[in-house]
Amino acid sequence: MMEPAAHLLIVDDDERIRTLLQKFLIRNGFIVSAARDAEHARKLLAGLEFDLIVLDVMLPGEDGISMTKSLREDLATPILLLTARGESTDRIAGLEAGADDYLPKPFEPKELLLRINAILRRVPSVADSQSAPKMLHLGQIRYDLERGELWDGQTPVRLTATEAALMRIFSACPNEPVSRAQLVEDLGRDKGGGPAQSQERAVDVQITRLRRKLEADPKQPRYLQTVRGAGYMLAPD
Repeated sequence: MMEPAAHLLIVDDDERIRTLLQKFLIRNGFIVSAARDAEHARKLLAGLEFDLIVLDVMLPGEDGISMTKSLREDLATPILLLTARGESTDRIAGLEAGADDYLPKPFEPKELLLRINAILRRVPSVADSQSAPKMLHLGQIRYDLERGELWDGQTPVRLTATEAALMRIFSACPNEPVSRAQLVEDLGRDKGGGPAQSQERAVDVQITRLRRKLEADPKQPRYLQTVRGAGYMLAPD
């Protein structure tokens, strides 16, 4: 049975860009809705479920970074930011707000397609498993390796696509450090994303965000540790 097409939401105030992207992505097999600004996007999000949001940073009214930060309070849908700003500080601001990836303008539509597909591949499968679930225990936090789900007691913890990808990477080799360079490569941020130092800083931002969901005291991590000179390591109970 074929998987249903992913439903994308394009948010851009430029009607020409919205139309071009919508037509291009539909031709490549997606279901695509479009919004002209944050207010319009919120109305669509209130009534529909999306697999990924492509969000322009420079929107009138509420900008894309502010909207990303607001959405992340209760929404784990992957977000790809489109930005005309090439500076690393602006890209980092987007990641700190909760975005999964960013793409500087101008860009080739094919690169956008590659980025979208890469993010969607990182989203954990929710398919049922016939075998008993395997868990990693991080204090009161539990991570279901087969489902890619994080639980705080009986409460599910929302993970962004990138956070879910990090958990899969670390849980595949518990108690073994993973270098920042390897994380950059595994997360797919090494393809047209800028200098290596900037990419590794982006990984640091994602680690900081993930620690907030794993650790009782994120500033003194017990489970997602920094290993000096070697990278990061997940150390379950």
